[in-house]
Amino acid sequence: MSAASADLIHLVLGIFGVLIVASIIGYVLQQRLSPDGSNAAIENLNARIKAWWVMVVLIGIAFVAGRAGVILLFAFCSFAALREFVTLINTKRADHWALAAAFFVALPVQYYLLWDEQYGIYSIFIPVYAFLFMPIIAVLRGDTERFLVRIAEVQWALMICVFCASHVPALLTLHIPGYEGRNVLLIAFLVIVVQFSDVLQYVWGKLFGKTKIAPRLSPSKTVEGFAGGVINASLIGAALWWVTPFTPLQAGLLAFVITIMG
Repeated sequence: MSAASADLIHLVLGIFGVLIVASIIGYVLQQRLSPDGSNAAIENLNARIKAWWVMVVLIGIAFVAGRAGVILLFAFCSFAALREFVTLINTKRADHWALAAAFFVALPVQYYLLWDEQYGIYSIFIPVYAFLFMPIIAVLRGDTERFLVRIAEVQWALMICVFCASHVPALLTLHIPGYEGRNVLLIAFLVIVVQFSDVLQYVWGKLFGKTKIAPRLSPSKTVEGFAGGVINASLIGAALWWVTPFTPLQAGLLAFVITIMG
C-alpha cells in the first residue's frame, strides 16, 4: 500500500468516525427535544448529517475509482450546478441554443481538456472562447431584447459552475516535487476544510450568533458564526498539514483563505 493510499484511508476512517458521532448526537437530540419533528434546528442538523453521509460516500467512491472517478464526479456536479443556476435566471426560448452549447459542448470540452491535462487550453477555454462564441450563438435566434443581460447570465453560469468547479479536479494535474502520486489528498484537504467550515459556522451561529451578516441574503448567517467557523476550520486545516506538501502554518493559512472564499 502506498503512503498516499494509507493517508487517504486514515482520513476516510477519521471522517466516518466524526459522522458516526454526529449521527448519534443528532439522533439523541431528536429523541429528546424533537420527537415529533417540531424543532427546526435539530431537524436541519439531522438533514445536514444525512447529506454529509451521502457526500462522503460519493467522494469516497470517486477517490477509489481514481483520476477518472474524480473528474467524472466533478463533471456531474458542474452539470447539476449549471442546471440549478439556469433555473434561477431569466431565460427565453431564444437562449436555448446558447444553453445547449453550454451544457453539451462547453462543459464536456472543459472536462476533456482537463482529463488530457491541456492546461494552456482549459485555463482559457471558457473565459475566452466560450465568452466570445456564446453571444454569437444566442444572437442567431434574432431576439435582442435584454440581450446583454441574458447572455451575461449564461456566461457567468458557465464561469462559476463549470470553469471554477473544474479547478478542483485540476489539482490532480499539479506536478509538485516530492509529492508525486498524492494529489488526490489535496482535494480531500479542500473538501474537508470547506465542509468543516460549513458545519462549524452553523454550530457557532446557533450557539453564539447574534449579529446578522446579510439578513436579506442569508438570514441564518451571523458574524459570530462566520468568525468561529473560519478560525476553527483554519486550525483543522493546520492539523491536516501532513496530507499536504505544506508546513502546519502554510496549511492553516491556506485553510483560512479557503474558508474566507466560502
